[in-house]
Amino acid sequence: MKDTQCTVFKNSAEKYSGDLLVALITIDKDEQLNGPKEVQYILGELNQLDEFKGKNGTSIQLYPPWETPGKRLPAQRMLLVGLGEIDKKDSPDTIRELLRTAAGTAALQCEKNRAENVCIILGKFGKLHLPDAAEALTEGILLGGYSFTKYKTDTKEQYSGLKKVIFSTSSSVAAVKKRVEMAVTSSKSAIVARNMANEPGNLWTSGEFGRYGRKIAKKYKLKCRVYGKADIKKMKMGGLLAVNQGSQDPPKLIVIEYLPEKKSDTILLVGKGLTFDSGGISLKPAAGMMDMKYDMCGGAAVLAVMETIAKEKPKTGVVAIVPATDNMSGAGALKPGDVITHYNGTTSEIENTDAEGRLILADALAFGIKKFKPDCVIDVATLTGAVIVALGHHHCGIFSNNDQLVERLLNAGMKCGEPFWRLPLGESYSKQIKSRIADIKNTGGRDGGSITAAAYLQNFVEDIPWAHLDIAGTAWDFTEKSYIPKGPSGFGVRTLIEMIRSWENGKLKCSD
Repeated sequence: MKDTQCTVFKNSAEKYSGDLLVALITIDKDEQLNGPKEVQYILGELNQLDEFKGKNGTSIQLYPPWETPGKRLPAQRMLLVGLGEIDKKDSPDTIRELLRTAAGTAALQCEKNRAENVCIILGKFGKLHLPDAAEALTEGILLGGYSFTKYKTDTKEQYSGLKKVIFSTSSSVAAVKKRVEMAVTSSKSAIVARNMANEPGNLWTSGEFGRYGRKIAKKYKLKCRVYGKADIKKMKMGGLLAVNQGSQDPPKLIVIEYLPEKKSDTILLVGKGLTFDSGGISLKPAAGMMDMKYDMCGGAAVLAVMETIAKEKPKTGVVAIVPATDNMSGAGALKPGDVITHYNGTTSEIENTDAEGRLILADALAFGIKKFKPDCVIDVATLTGAVIVALGHHHCGIFSNNDQLVERLLNAGMKCGEPFWRLPLGESYSKQIKSRIADIKNTGGRDGGSITAAAYLQNFVEDIPWAHLDIAGTAWDFTEKSYIPKGPSGFGVRTLIEMIRSWENGKLKCSD
């Protein structure tokens, strides 16, 4: 998929002669269509018909000739996308999601038309300011236009994607441009995460994670260290080594640092980089196992975030760590009943080798906290099927020892259309992972499975403000939307970027 150029011009819709002109249409209490002045005359005619009522999720494509009084619009096609009635009570976040979805609808229509360029008429919608609207629309059109065709050999019939998106506005050009640029950056990072996740497990290995880390570090002048198996043995990362025992590919620990000269706080991001999860000796069922190449979506997310951080250079320091391996059942594979020792000295009894993500995250969390002494740490992982049982594919489970950190993530997620739901922690759940022969065990039974997995990780974060994002239900098969494709969604990337952009310094106090 090629990069799409996004530009902003004042009143360009009246001069636009390209492939597709997009207008966003609302309805009033009398169910009359309302839209930009450029198309109001056309809406007056449509009000007399019954083909398009402007309801949310609907659209209609029109072809020329069309005219407004005294003017003729030169676009080759026009797409009217319905938003329904926007109430004064609708929150800005609700309207943002409406606009993202509408722009995703436009992207899908561009694919049908094989359009190379599109012009979107901007307007103010409810409580949402013009720059905010532009940001949401940019995200929707770019994310909605995503496809992964790297391994397709017949390229003749493939749609090459949008080359240019033009936003037409009557005011606030400079402010709109700034927000469009920010949306382009964060959307491209989400697309990077999708691309990584779409790679097959035989080609995207722990070594590829390392190579990609070095690549972006070189490109953006970040500091990167890729620890190999010998280093990991010296560091006594028993969890990462144990999961890797049955694999022919050695493990890697990728560490990328953005630490500005005048840094304030430091945020540590840890992403699960399980490049394929067979379940190990506790083998997964064959049905659906091919989706286990997506078990590295957490690692993909935190690496993708670092690309935006490197471009925007925030005042806040950010460090990303990805423990990377696959989980196979080779001759030396980890066995149920084995005992391992983690980086921080905690011993763990293995009850199920398919509960491997927490083993590699535990080492990475303990290492990152000791080395970088962050002000907070956030781990991102496709950790448990239990979170899907609890929340479906509509919310990401969030667990934390800090109310303020949760609030920041919840707010960022709502703004980005990536909803979270907080689940509890506490001694009642921690008791479920007490082992008879070791400090802890790696499962706590079926009941509260996503919570006991988080309780396992809590043993490795000390008293640092920490949040665990279980993205197993949202990393793929996320709620169907026009701008979310089948397969990997890139969930969490834009939320983390938004949280870092809006980060306010100040010590966070642990609440548990």
